[in-house]
Amino acid sequence: MSTVAFRTAIRDALDEELAADERVILFGEDVAVAGGVFATTTGLYDKYGAERVFDTPISELALTGAAFGSAVTGLRPVIEIMFGDFLTLAMDSIVNQSTKYWFLTEEQVSVPLVIRSVVGAGGRFGAIHSQMPVSWFMGVPGLKIVGPSTPADAKALLKAAIRDDNPVLFFEHKRLYTLEGEVNGAPLELGRAAVVREGRDLTLVAAMKSVHDGLEAASELERDGLSVEVIDLRTLRPFDLETVLASVRKTNRVVVVEEGPLTGGWAGEVLARVTEEALGDLDDAWRIATPDTPIPYSPPLEDAFLPGPERIAAEIRGRLR
Repeated sequence: MSTVAFRTAIRDALDEELAADERVILFGEDVAVAGGVFATTTGLYDKYGAERVFDTPISELALTGAAFGSAVTGLRPVIEIMFGDFLTLAMDSIVNQSTKYWFLTEEQVSVPLVIRSVVGAGGRFGAIHSQMPVSWFMGVPGLKIVGPSTPADAKALLKAAIRDDNPVLFFEHKRLYTLEGEVNGAPLELGRAAVVREGRDLTLVAAMKSVHDGLEAASELERDGLSVEVIDLRTLRPFDLETVLASVRKTNRVVVVEEGPLTGGWAGEVLARVTEEALGDLDDAWRIATPDTPIPYSPPLEDAFLPGPERIAAEIRGRLR
C-alpha cells in the first residue's frame, strides 16, 4: 500500500475517474490551469484537455446551474465550490433543481452530480471561509453528504460519489489536506460508517477532522481507565444508524462531536435517531459542538472555539465520573 497525502488522494480519485469514464468532467474556479487553490487538481488540465477540465468565472450559481444542466443531459460533472461557505450562493440549483429532478421526472432522469467543497475552521481563514455547512443541507431530500477523514476514505468515497447517480456534496476539511496515510484502493459504499477504535464505556460519533480529535481524546482517557469507542460516520446523509446503534447497545452511552453550531446541527439529528431506537438502553447521551457564534479569526479564540481533543476528553471525563 502506498502512503499519500489527503490532497493527493483527492487528485488521484479525480484522475482515475476521468480516465475511466469520458462522461466525467471537472470544472470550477482555478481547478484547471492553476491546479486548484489547495493543489487538489494539479496536472489534470494538461492530461485531459480544456474540454474536460476547465476554469470558470467566479459565480457559484452559474457553476451549479451548468453542472445540473450537464448532469441531466448525459455527463457526470464534478465541480468545485472553493469554500463551502459560498454554497449559499448556489442554493437554488442544489435544493430546487438537482435534488428534485429525479422526482419531478417520475424517476426517469437521474442527476449524477458531485459538488466538492473545502470546509472547516482552524486554518485562520476567518468567519466566512471556515464554516461547516452540513446542517444547511441535512433536511434536503435527494441529497447525499460525504465527509472523509483519511486519505484512503477520501479517494474511495470520492470515486463512489462520482459513480453515484444522485447529487452528492463532498466536503474536504482544509486541515486534513496534509494528512498522510495508506491508500489501498479498496472501494467504499456511501452511507457506511467505520468503527475506528473499539471501546466499552462510551460511543463517540464524529466526522472529518473531529474523528482525529476524538481518537486523541480517547487515547488520553484510556490512561484514566475509560474505554471510548470511536465511530467515523464518513457519510452524514444518509448516516449509518445501524453501526452507531450496534456500538451504543454495547456501551450504553453516546456523545456526538460536531464542528458546527450546537443549535440545529447534524449531531442533534444523530442523537434523535439513536434515542428513538435505543432510549431504554442509554445511560447518557449528549453533544459536543461549537458555540452559536461566528468563527473567530484570532488564533487563540479560534482554538478555544473548536471542540478539540482537550475539551472532548474533559467533558467525557466529567460526565462519566
